[in-house]
Amino acid sequence: MLFVDALAASAPLLIVCAGLLGLMIGSFLNVVIYRLPKMMERTWQAEARSILQLPAPDEATSAARFNLLTPGSRCGACGVAIKPWHNLPVFGWLLLRGKAACCAAAISVRYPLVELLTGLMSAACAWRFGFCFELAGALLLTWSLIALAFIDLDTQLLPDDITLPLLWAGLLFSLWGGYVPLDQAVIGAIAGYLALWLVFWAFKLATGKEGLGFGDFKLLAALGAWLGWAALPQIILLSSVVGAVTGIALIALRRHQRGAAMPFGPFLAAAGWLALMGVDVLSTVVPATR
Repeated sequence: MLFVDALAASAPLLIVCAGLLGLMIGSFLNVVIYRLPKMMERTWQAEARSILQLPAPDEATSAARFNLLTPGSRCGACGVAIKPWHNLPVFGWLLLRGKAACCAAAISVRYPLVELLTGLMSAACAWRFGFCFELAGALLLTWSLIALAFIDLDTQLLPDDITLPLLWAGLLFSLWGGYVPLDQAVIGAIAGYLALWLVFWAFKLATGKEGLGFGDFKLLAALGAWLGWAALPQIILLSSVVGAVTGIALIALRRHQRGAAMPFGPFLAAAGWLALMGVDVLSTVVPATR
């Protein structure tokens, strides 16, 4: 209780602790980002085998458990179990100088970057909201958006296992006080889904192509549930403009082929987080008239 009282009384202590917690959560998010798509793929393969009446895989493969907790962390190059102190967020990577202790294989710099990003964004949430119920919601939403953004970057998927619970959590959060009244949250969830659903069908009817994925609809619906319908115009505008500029820049730099699919989820997630933090882009772009 003394520690909780200290967090409530000291904003700097709260920000530091939120940042440290974010570093640890970021380490877990790296696991989610890597494993959840593979878990989904295994589920789809099992369903396909069942529908097509294909034989099951060999016993060794089918018996091996693979989820967010099992097996433990192992080197991606040689399969040796990673020692706990080498798994420390950010510091473990620095200690190893970006190379595995077992075989000296390179460890992607993205792992510590995800951890550092999660820590900084968590600390920013503590600075923005202080020690209150709203901070708990902000942290949950922030961590979910980070996981979704990186999974979409890797696979162009926004898993229902995250988007749908996030939507319901946003409605429950609004029911218990939250950032907006419950009616605004419900309208936000409906409007968020329908807005991109209409864009999807308009684009498909006009071009015969699918310009968005259904996961994008669900993510914007979740953001509407958390932040209310009034936040949606800013989120849609900011994500669309930044996404378009990024796409044009990548094409100009020959890092992306014209017409190739580009994930939209990271832009939605970034715009949603900025709206959570109270950044009002619309008032800057379109100043209020007096």
